[in-house]
Amino acid sequence: MGIVSTVSVAELKSAIVAALQQVRDGQAAITAASRNIATAQGSLTAVTTGSGHDAVATAQAALAQAAAELEQSLAATFAAAEQAEGYAATL
Repeated sequence: MGIVSTVSVAELKSAIVAALQQVRDGQAAITAASRNIATAQGSLTAVTTGSGHDAVATAQAALAQAAAELEQSLAATFAAAEQAEGYAATL
C-alpha cells in the first residue's frame, strides 16, 4: 500500500528549487576543495622536488586521487541538478 502525497505542484517546485540551491552550494564547496587540493599538490611538489621518498610519491598519488574524485563528484552533482530541473520543468 503506497502513501499518497498531498503536496501541491507549487510546493513541489519550491522544494526542488531549494534542493537545487543546496546542490549549487555543494558545487561551490567541491570547487573550493578542488582548488585547495591543487594548491596542496603544488606546494608539496615545490618543497619535495627531487626527494624520491616513497611517502612523497604516496602523498602525491593520494592528492591526485582526491582531485579526481572531487571532479567526479562535481560531475555527478551537475547530472543530478539537470535531472531535477528537467523534472521540475514537466510540472
